[in-house]
Amino acid sequence: MTFTQNFTAVGNSLGWTALVATIPILYFFWALAIKKMKGYMAGLTTLMIAVAIAVIAFKVPVTTAMASASQGAVYGIIPIGWIIITSVFLYNLTVKTGHFNVIRSSVLSITADRRIQAILIAFSFGAFLEGAAGFGAPVAITAALLVGLGFKPLQAAGLCLIANTAPVAFGAIGVPITVMEGITGIPALEISKMVGRQLPLIAVFIPFVLVVIMVGFKRALEVLPAILISGISFAVAQYLSSNYLGAELPDIVSSLVSLIALTIFLRFWQPKKIYRFETDRQVEDTKNHYSGGQILRAWSPFIVLTLFISAWGIPSFKKVLLGTYEGGNAFLTIVNKVGSAFTFYPEVPFLHNVVIDGSTGKEIAAVYKFELLGAAGTAILLAAIISKFLLKVSWGKWGKTFVETINEIKFPLLTICCVVGYAYVANTAGMMTTLGLVLAKTGDLFPFFSPVLGWIGVFVTGSDTSSNVLFAKLQQVTADSIGMDPVLALAANTSGGVTGKMISPQTLAVAAAAVGLIGRESELLKFALKYSLILLLSVCIITFLQSTVLTWMIP
Repeated sequence: MTFTQNFTAVGNSLGWTALVATIPILYFFWALAIKKMKGYMAGLTTLMIAVAIAVIAFKVPVTTAMASASQGAVYGIIPIGWIIITSVFLYNLTVKTGHFNVIRSSVLSITADRRIQAILIAFSFGAFLEGAAGFGAPVAITAALLVGLGFKPLQAAGLCLIANTAPVAFGAIGVPITVMEGITGIPALEISKMVGRQLPLIAVFIPFVLVVIMVGFKRALEVLPAILISGISFAVAQYLSSNYLGAELPDIVSSLVSLIALTIFLRFWQPKKIYRFETDRQVEDTKNHYSGGQILRAWSPFIVLTLFISAWGIPSFKKVLLGTYEGGNAFLTIVNKVGSAFTFYPEVPFLHNVVIDGSTGKEIAAVYKFELLGAAGTAILLAAIISKFLLKVSWGKWGKTFVETINEIKFPLLTICCVVGYAYVANTAGMMTTLGLVLAKTGDLFPFFSPVLGWIGVFVTGSDTSSNVLFAKLQQVTADSIGMDPVLALAANTSGGVTGKMISPQTLAVAAAAVGLIGRESELLKFALKYSLILLLSVCIITFLQSTVLTWMIP
């Protein structure tokens, strides 16, 4: 039995249908922000409400709705949950072996100022990880690093969530942008150029925002030179690389430029007043003089991690890992066979080709994606295996740490499975498209509301890529109908989406798991929500101006 999506299922009205579609979103906000439920309870009840609405209001067959939830739950484990497990595990290894003390000391040797440490790790290093891996790994790793350096868990997670705004559009080697080319037919380079003429206008201010959140406006001015070096170098590199190199490299290039520029600058300049936490010792760890070899060894797990996730992000090597390589290299052919053995896509019972797209009339394929070797989490696990030898950890301690890590984050994993399950149910029922169609009816004001589509998409799905897949065609068609440049609309969807990443239930669960705030996702939501809305408003204004008085900025 098939199910055809109906975007006017409630009272034969698009408006009423859209209003009903917002119920799970509003409930989730209420559950976390007001009721202050634990994340997994909020996620589980949101999923139950979404399934009920899908069945009752949108007339989705029960078996289809449940199958869709199961597809989302599987995706919540692979690749998202797998990234969290391995990221936290790698961090735990460095802590258990005492090497994180050396890492902490090496960071303090660059600067003891906590404000600049946050910029270096949350903003610059986090952007690099986003460009190489994405899917939650940057927030998990950088938040854990900041906690290890002495930052309070809530502050560390919140700062990393906000810092992750700047690089998300070009994350995972540009996948959020390149995926739109196949959907719309518009070259990815053109979309990349337009995004590169929006996000740098926001990215340049992110370091300043981070420091103001930490210490207030007055103390932020004390490190203004460092803030400017970090933000301007990142923004300029992001603009140039996105406009002349394409969508694949902006995060890698801009993060490295920012990181190197700030590190070099700090060799010649330090703030007159070093900002420390009240809990910091008066005698800093910099007095523990570690040798270069000790520092290199302590950082080696993250160096290996960087190499692996960078390799995993290369599109051509990704084909090898997924078993789709067709070249003649003998070594790659062997790896390709291994990748093929660990890559399979079984059809989802009661869902595959059962749902008919309400816009196109085509059947929607539904498969469970098991890309075990190609998953970014596997790259991190391999880094952890190599780190076992570099840090000289016994297999017993290595295995015990792994089991402890899984036990530590079991509830965040449940949260992620539930919220991704909700996202899949919402897509199957047509809830997301219904919301998009309502915003598309705003006419001449659509350029202003266009980024809101991306924001909603990322909030629900947790992924800028998924949001672009969901709304790219709608953005293109609506833009054509009102005389707006489609390239600008697609860029707006991407840029608006990045501002929703910090409050996505998936991302909140990742951050909470990384810093030991399990069950306190509501505090993270409260921390990040206003900044998400402020940044979204900024993108809306930028997009509207570019569609009216700043049309010269459109490529």
